Amino acid sequence: MQLVKADLMVSLDGIAAGRDQTREHPFGAHVGQRLGEAWMFEHPEESQAEIDAIVDAGAFIMGRNMFGADRGDWDLDWQGWWGPEPPYHGPVFVLAHRPRPDLVMAGGTTFHFVTDGHEAALDRAREAAGTRNVSIAGGPGTTNAFLARNLIDELRLHVVPFTLGEGIRVFDGVPDLTMVPVSSRTTPYVTHLTWRKAAAG
Repeated sequence: MQLVKADLMVSLDGIAAGRDQTREHPFGAHVGQRLGEAWMFEHPEESQAEIDAIVDAGAFIMGRNMFGADRGDWDLDWQGWWGPEPPYHGPVFVLAHRPRPDLVMAGGTTFHFVTDGHEAALDRAREAAGTRNVSIAGGPGTTNAFLARNLIDELRLHVVPFTLGEGIRVFDGVPDLTMVPVSSRTTPYVTHLTWRKAAAG
């Protein structure tokens, strides 16, 4: 059965990004690379299964802020944070207010820019994914929007052992929501937590 999954790196106080995002600081200046630095880049062998799972989907959805720091009109020279070969290797549907032509990258990633809302992006991603899962690839505002619509079947939080104090938190603006704990695994650098949406009724 196809599932909609989401991953977020968060601090102990639930912050997944700062509010001062720029091209130089994708997560905000006061956050920097701290949310993923130790467990994703310095010690990836400790969390390889979780790292692999983040990009194991048939299609992806992300917000415009996850794609880039620009606001207003598109800078068509900007092709994302990931260089010429992004890690998705499949269709990525970017939520946006302004249209932009599809962006085809090396390695099988194509960014499609969706201007008619979250549900429309999910419908397109489900169709593109076929029998595989759909991933909500961030950032936190987009993840919270899908949580608020009760459209995420599985939420995976990667919790790093420090607080940030200020920023965009997971579950901000999300109404009453019941999820069932599935698994947890702790390394010296991060705790991986997984929940599933509670069964109806």
